[in-house]
Amino acid sequence: MDERAIFDDLNTEQRRAVEHVRGPVCILAGAGSGKTTTITRRIANQVASRAFESDQILAVTFTDKAAGEMAARLAALGASGVAARTFHSAALAQLRAFRGETPGKILASKALSLRYIGNSLPRPYRFRPAADLATEVEWAKNRRVTPESYRASLGRHEPPIPPDLMARVFRDYERRKAEAGYIDFEDLLEHAIRMFEADPGALEALRARYLAFTVDEYQDVNLLQQTLLDLWLGERSDLCAVGDDYQSIYGFTGATPEYLLAMPRRFPDAAVVRLEDNYRSTPEVLAFANRLVPKLGGAEKTLRATRPAGVEPVAREFADADAEGAFVVGRIRELHAAGLPLEEIAVLVRLNARSADFEEIFTQAWIPFQGAALLTRDAARQLLKALNRGAPSVAGEVRQVARAQGLLDDPPDRLGEREQTRQNDLSRLVRLAEEFDGDTVDEFVEHLRARFAHGAQGGVHLLTLHRAKGLEFEAVFLPRVEEKELPCKPAMRNPEAIADERRLLYVGLTRAKRHLALSWTQRPSRFLGELGIAAQPKRPARKDEAELPPQYATLKEWRLKRARADEIPAYVVFHNSTLEEIAERRPTTISELATVPGVGPAKLERYGSEVLAALAESA
Repeated sequence: MDERAIFDDLNTEQRRAVEHVRGPVCILAGAGSGKTTTITRRIANQVASRAFESDQILAVTFTDKAAGEMAARLAALGASGVAARTFHSAALAQLRAFRGETPGKILASKALSLRYIGNSLPRPYRFRPAADLATEVEWAKNRRVTPESYRASLGRHEPPIPPDLMARVFRDYERRKAEAGYIDFEDLLEHAIRMFEADPGALEALRARYLAFTVDEYQDVNLLQQTLLDLWLGERSDLCAVGDDYQSIYGFTGATPEYLLAMPRRFPDAAVVRLEDNYRSTPEVLAFANRLVPKLGGAEKTLRATRPAGVEPVAREFADADAEGAFVVGRIRELHAAGLPLEEIAVLVRLNARSADFEEIFTQAWIPFQGAALLTRDAARQLLKALNRGAPSVAGEVRQVARAQGLLDDPPDRLGEREQTRQNDLSRLVRLAEEFDGDTVDEFVEHLRARFAHGAQGGVHLLTLHRAKGLEFEAVFLPRVEEKELPCKPAMRNPEAIADERRLLYVGLTRAKRHLALSWTQRPSRFLGELGIAAQPKRPARKDEAELPPQYATLKEWRLKRARADEIPAYVVFHNSTLEEIAERRPTTISELATVPGVGPAKLERYGSEVLAALAESA
């Protein structure tokens, strides 16, 4: 093992963490602060310093991918004997080691069983996505709640369906699973806990095997995982807990940052290390994200930039979704034209349903994208499968099938996130059918496939904020930062859920390396005020075009011809609000045109001379 490589390029706080090879260590690691580098170097130093043998260390993280990356880095540092596992894979290995087999076949997914159970619910709830029901079951089991204690445990937590029905679903799920001889991933942890509690010999053997523990992403630990960890550890204190409570965004599964924050109280002699040097983002992006810190609570961390200065983040209000979409498209084209690869750009949305907006926008603008899939989500798959291809009315058939599958005219606030997405998707499909000018259902299906068929590797990333955690991009767009979106509607009645939503925004902000843009079209999110952004009142809507200067009609005619020639939507050329502004200002030079909001450098170069010529003709 090359011990010099362990300390290469570490900053002062990273080195301090790596040098603490014994005793409790709490590493509060800010976004982009080199967390994985720090903990893998610390584990390697535990082995190199002979504090522990490599096979005496258990490193735990939350995904197989993260465990694999950790194992690869440790092997490269000469510590290949360290066990790097998820909580579930560690529990499975321990059950096999001490029992010889697992107490049942492992259920790969709860969805199939819960979909069958869900189909027996009363009709208003029959079509709820099985994934929403699965998330609720996981929330309960991660908190060690049983079907019998479920309703009493809810407090302010709101299930995706009424509590009595959800309790019935939970009870039926557990019964059916047991009858079929299956266990789920939460059962793996519960069975391991019960095994160690009932078998002191197995617990003693486990503690003799593993003398030191490192837990990554400790802000996402739940009660079930913490209970198992406590059994592994016993009265010992060789625990390194690593995490960032500012990025705790999985409260809906029962996760809580409290175990991370309680480390110094539980272990008064713990070394607390704050990693605040950020290697990801420019000073401007970090200064913007740091405005949210006073509202995040927990263990205060103020990130410091190590990268050179860049451009200021943008925060803009738009008249409507078309204007917002045109801004995102225009800015992406400008960045790409300046040499930024599309795969280094991300549009991050709160809800899956919102991604469909940008699927349409990017498809129409011929911008490749990846990560979104309206036609593969449950609503579209089930609706397209149920359509009568010989129906005389496309819109009528789509509307009828959508209603049969549970489309609600006025969805209640208490909907799970996936059901909210499904309702939005069904509504979108009905609207698209009403706008469709073809004659047959088959033509409509082909129209949908063409409209949403441009997803591709190497394109712009279109992700939910939850899926973006752990990733980073040169440019990040956060559209719809507004009430009922971020925070989302189901979270708005629960202070704990609001705190999760605020942390979710923080995660989105800190994904950006150089370019960051926030936008909104409706009531601005309360979080914008916390960021120090004073939303400007919208410009009063005009009653009709007769109130506008005559140049506006000329510009609209020019825009239509140009859009047709380029085979792009008209709003991608210029939005109506931009044309209004140009018509009122009547610029006569390129310099004057450049001062109009919505006329960026790329649009100026592409359309500037034509706009001035159109204005001159109408003078």
